[in-house]
Amino acid sequence: MDQIMFIETGMGIDVHGQDITTAAVRAIKNAIHFNSMPGIRTVLKDNSLDNMRVNVKLAVPCDKDKLDIDTVKKALPYGIVTVEVMDGGMLTTSGIVLEEKGDKNDLMYIVVASVEVGY
Repeated sequence: MDQIMFIETGMGIDVHGQDITTAAVRAIKNAIHFNSMPGIRTVLKDNSLDNMRVNVKLAVPCDKDKLDIDTVKKALPYGIVTVEVMDGGMLTTSGIVLEEKGDKNDLMYIVVASVEVGY
């Protein structure tokens, strides 16, 4: 990316089910949910959102090997997306195990995301 225009941050949690991809997608959606970039096309090649660069950084507490990067990328509606995964986030108790929700234990998975947008 030559020029970063926006950096958006978010947090996502999977309270029940211990699914790191669910928490990561929620973190990305939280980061981009309240934003609009009406002028971004004016700086993109051919004024196309397909030429936007999107760098995602995910801080995950565990299960990096189970993170579905393709599903994570699909959470972003436009652009050429790259994903970097690092240690971080949090594991904490939900206080209850709900087997009907897919719980294997009482842990909540919390992922933090940074979404950089530019060209």
